[in-house]
Amino acid sequence: MRRTLRFLAGVLVGGSALGGYLAFVGVDGVAARLSVVAPGLLAAVAVLVVAEGVVDGLGFWASVRPLGGGISGGRSVQFAVAGDFFDALSPAGPVSSEPIMATFVETATGTTYSEALAVRSVAKYVKSGAQLVVSTAAALVVVLGGPAPGYVLTTLGGAVVGLAAAGALVVRFRGPISGGLAVVLGPVVRWVSSLYRETPHDRSVVDRALERFWTRIVRFRGRPGLLALVAVGGVAEQLLTAAALWVALVGVGAEVGVLAVVPLVVVVPLPQVASVVPIPASLGAYDVLLGGAIGLVTAVSPATAAAGVLVVRTATLLFSVVVGGVAVAFLRGWRLR
Repeated sequence: MRRTLRFLAGVLVGGSALGGYLAFVGVDGVAARLSVVAPGLLAAVAVLVVAEGVVDGLGFWASVRPLGGGISGGRSVQFAVAGDFFDALSPAGPVSSEPIMATFVETATGTTYSEALAVRSVAKYVKSGAQLVVSTAAALVVVLGGPAPGYVLTTLGGAVVGLAAAGALVVRFRGPISGGLAVVLGPVVRWVSSLYRETPHDRSVVDRALERFWTRIVRFRGRPGLLALVAVGGVAEQLLTAAALWVALVGVGAEVGVLAVVPLVVVVPLPQVASVVPIPASLGAYDVLLGGAIGLVTAVSPATAAAGVLVVRTATLLFSVVVGGVAVAFLRGWRLR
């Protein structure tokens, strides 16, 4: 009975989210996007989108493995799909969805929120880094033998160097960073805890949470295999997304050969900057950035690129809000103490 109610709650949540998306872009607009693609190609896009969501479970499993023994493979896929739901609905995508997911990870592993947030932060960092490295390598091939401008390679290479430098600086100066965060977060935690506790939390609670956060991060240095799995999962997701984009472009009439998948691999991580746009799923901003990037690295016209992107985005959002909503309904965000 309880599982049935959770399933129905998930359908309700996912259906409501889907209704909001349809209201935003228009039912006719969504139907028009899907109608231009042959049913077989549309099914292939859907399979690739679902596969990308399932593969995300590999990185999720590896990231939470150090916490209380981790969670099973099946539950990891559930958590990953639920994360897609919050990515779609959160104002800044993964930036705001990961703090939400950390609550569920904490409960599932019997650890603390700061530890859960730490491992998921490491996973996002490693995943982004691996995807950027692969994009940079692919960009080198595309720039040397195709129409892509040289600044695409320069931008990606600079992003890789910047990401590596930022990670090294954060770990090296984690002490001063923790001190600054404690000063900023201390009053906030005290005020929020005063709403439900007779004795509000003081700064020592924040200090201990930050210490657990950093301790959990640096312990990954002794688990390189887990970090490798996170990286492999991220690259696999990137390749599946590029394949889905290629199928969609073929479906909307673009004349692209199989090798066009290589430049598509290049552009997959680029639109992540759209997550700074404070609207759910960065609707509109992500589509424009990805379509424009495809136009830069391929001979596909802007209109055709936009049509292909919209097909993949529609399939992705349908999967995220409906299946992800059901996955969220079966998560537990608290435990009895």
